[in-house]
Amino acid sequence: MSSTGLADVVPEGARRVGIFGGTFDPPHNGHLTVAASARHALDLDVVLLVVAGEPWQKVGDRAISSAADRLAMVQQLCAHTDGVEACDLEVRRPGPSYTADSLGELAAPGRTLFLVLGRDAAGGLPTWSRVDEVRSLCVPVLVDRPGVEAPPLPVGWSWQRVEIPRLDVSSTELRGRVASGQPLDGLVPPGVITCIDERRLYGGRAPGAGARAARRGPR
Repeated sequence: MSSTGLADVVPEGARRVGIFGGTFDPPHNGHLTVAASARHALDLDVVLLVVAGEPWQKVGDRAISSAADRLAMVQQLCAHTDGVEACDLEVRRPGPSYTADSLGELAAPGRTLFLVLGRDAAGGLPTWSRVDEVRSLCVPVLVDRPGVEAPPLPVGWSWQRVEIPRLDVSSTELRGRVASGQPLDGLVPPGVITCIDERRLYGGRAPGAGARAARRGPR
């Protein structure tokens, strides 16, 4: 699902393109629900899950998995969902990952970019780099989850809105579950669990790994 060159990042003929960026450490079913719901509600040709190569606002807060590991998990997340694609644009670009740079590279005549944001991300827009440039390059899409308290939205933005079911799952929670040996079933696709296991991410082994290893036998 990953692209190999800038010309291949957006599928041929796609004119309405969703951009859903993030650290995805790890990605989970909530991310997939956001992408699929936005594609359906806004009649998008594709939604790209853009993996931040160097998420500059999170560097120093905690240890972050390598970009290659996070991209591999997102590829597994998207593997069986039509119209939702993993995108390595920011992984291949050196230095901090800025949304303004990605939107500028993805912009093209006849193409409309829809930037998909959760309420927390939308509330933090004033802290983004070159935020006025971001606003000029895309249609901002706000994802609402019923019953979830969220920070106020920044002024001066006109939003498209998409409502999704409330899913109580977060990447922070999933990292903790792996570290403590709790199951991830139903929270991420099996391919992501396998990826976490094989790459030994988050200080533990995803439940079921031992059984899979036993079936495979010694190496």
